[in-house]
Amino acid sequence: MSLSDTIAAIATAISPQQGSVGIVRLSGDRALKIAKEIFKAGNKQTWESHRILYGYITHPHTHTVIDESLLLIMKAPRSFTREDVVEFHCHGGIMAVQQVLNLCLEQGARLAEAGEFSLRAFLNGRIDLTQAESINDLVGAKSAQAAQSAIASLRGKLAQSLKHLRGKALNILTEIEARIDFEDDLPPLDVGWVKAEIADISQQSHHILATADRGELLRSGLRVAIVGRPNVGKSSLLNAWSRSDRAIVTDLPGTTRDVVDSQLVVGGIPVQVLDTAGIRETEDVVEKIGVERSRQAAKSADLVLMVIDATVGWTAKDAEIYGGVCDRPVILVINKIDLIPDLPLLPPNLQDKRIVKTAAAQNQGIEDLEAAILEAIRQEQIVAANFEVAINQRQKACLLRVVQSLDNVQIAIADQLPLDFWTIDLRAAISAIGEITGEEVTESVLDQIFSRFCIGK
Repeated sequence: MSLSDTIAAIATAISPQQGSVGIVRLSGDRALKIAKEIFKAGNKQTWESHRILYGYITHPHTHTVIDESLLLIMKAPRSFTREDVVEFHCHGGIMAVQQVLNLCLEQGARLAEAGEFSLRAFLNGRIDLTQAESINDLVGAKSAQAAQSAIASLRGKLAQSLKHLRGKALNILTEIEARIDFEDDLPPLDVGWVKAEIADISQQSHHILATADRGELLRSGLRVAIVGRPNVGKSSLLNAWSRSDRAIVTDLPGTTRDVVDSQLVVGGIPVQVLDTAGIRETEDVVEKIGVERSRQAAKSADLVLMVIDATVGWTAKDAEIYGGVCDRPVILVINKIDLIPDLPLLPPNLQDKRIVKTAAAQNQGIEDLEAAILEAIRQEQIVAANFEVAINQRQKACLLRVVQSLDNVQIAIADQLPLDFWTIDLRAAISAIGEITGEEVTESVLDQIFSRFCIGK
């Protein structure tokens, strides 16, 4: 990759008869020159930065009109990449934007690599690494809450906190190194101040670290499996919850023969709900495969909803099913409560479990179920810390190194080791924070991060 190249890519999703507008984006020194070669603006329009021109994209040699288009001009440094950027706003679909892209490549542009526009924005100082990663998070957001978290990071909230911590650490390092180099010319180091500052940085780092699980949850979502005996109302529960006829419901046991999934959002958290086949012994080959998949789904779930038929009560088969999922967080869902006067008795060992009463066929109890799921998440500490943004796993790994390095500094102080020993781990903490923001980062890390982006970002 060379920053001297002019890159081009389709910046919008394209598919046949889908999308009214498609965008082809160029960035680099030749972007404006290429635009002038293939775009014909009528009525003496002025080619000025941050103006939109109307015209036609034509082949420079054959003069064939490719598309009617708008052209957006953003000259450096007032652009996302801080390079000259132009965008062709074409008709949507496949053919128009693909032909325009091909025309740009014929005129000397290079097809952009995954995430290369964002990478150039980072390398040119337009954004830091946390903001770059938040762009990818925003594109892939599965809920409004995930999008808001990404927006907060994109606006620099995470970067500001981390740069503040790094600045404090650098200030401590400066004071320590000054005593090492000019011991006779400066007053003694205030060790109490050093300890207090390091403890404060460590505490704030722990506060940010506590958002890692929440970040993972917002990005990947929660995997919830609905399990139980046949005909207890699992599919009815999914349909009522998703407000759709997602699963087939009949009075015949064994109707659901495979895992049916539905994507929902609960309290801002994406949830993948898996309605599994009723678990029972069967000679039916297809149903037997479905039962085995049900067991596998339950084992891989973050949370299990075990549905019990209130009209039948707790059975030996329920006990067997519970034994296979009790190592996971479990919510007991007592369904069909509209058909009985009193709740069935549960074994004593289940009295302290989370229990939700539903009448799925009547759309009753869904709000209580969602409240129980959110409470289960909180108690399992999947969501932690009152922090507007949420870090990802790469950032978490770096922050763990920060905390460990600061702990080592505190040990060196307590053991009254020479000041040189203090600076070793303090520099390591500063470097780890710099890896998060991009102030100290290797090319291989950048390749790994931006390779997960789409081509046009």
